[in-house]
Amino acid sequence: MSSVKDEIEKANKEAVERMMDSEPVWVDVGIAREKLPEMKDYLLLHAGPPITWEKASGPMRGAILGAILYEEWADTPEEAEKLVTSGQVVLEPTHIHNAVGPMAGIISPRMPVYEVYDKKYGNKTYSNFNEGIGKVLRYGAYSKEVIDRLRWIESTVAPILQATIREIVKDRGGISLKSIIAQALQMGDDCHNRYNAATSLLLKEVTPYMIDSGFDKQTIREVYSFLAGNNFTTLNLGMAAAKAMTLAAHKIKYSTIVTVMSRNGTETGIW
Repeated sequence: MSSVKDEIEKANKEAVERMMDSEPVWVDVGIAREKLPEMKDYLLLHAGPPITWEKASGPMRGAILGAILYEEWADTPEEAEKLVTSGQVVLEPTHIHNAVGPMAGIISPRMPVYEVYDKKYGNKTYSNFNEGIGKVLRYGAYSKEVIDRLRWIESTVAPILQATIREIVKDRGGISLKSIIAQALQMGDDCHNRYNAATSLLLKEVTPYMIDSGFDKQTIREVYSFLAGNNFTTLNLGMAAAKAMTLAAHKIKYSTIVTVMSRNGTETGIW
């Protein structure tokens, strides 16, 4: 009869093998309300474990307010705060929806999201789009320029990338993110705070399809410039890929390997 120690070692070996065997592939772009499990109006997803407004850090609060303004549930930050404190807007962790997002990690119902599919184990994971650097929602900014950029991403960037990735899926099944990450690591990226090579590799894959997406040249040029000018473009896809890989090892009996570790600016949670 095997001991508990033996069972743990066996389970941990299986967990590592499943993560390494996972095949995360970018397969679609869609709206969070339509893509994420149980996503609905007046629900905001955030990074880390569950949190209340009272415990939320300044950047997290700012991101929550910005998302409410972006959704047009309120006209002012003051009105937005009342929606949260009254319980009309509900906060839930991204991870229970198989989703991820950098920093505050806010995902609201109308936001466009990437969909990643694990070809090996069948799991689907999601992430929001990267806004660039500077004044951005994930750092807690919610000025007019931040909201305008989010709406431009929704109305312009997302449709082009949706058309692009759907053609790629028809042609060759999607884009292997594991392959891009592996190459990028060899080219000097850490695939956490540096995604320069990964973003270049991704653009190499998508640009020919963007050109043939049917959108006008000026719009394609603007979207390409936005993606190429932001070295963190691939960060969110990389996070969704990592989520898919760790999800493959989730809930294995006896395994002691942590498959989720995430913070919300106040507390850190493991799962």
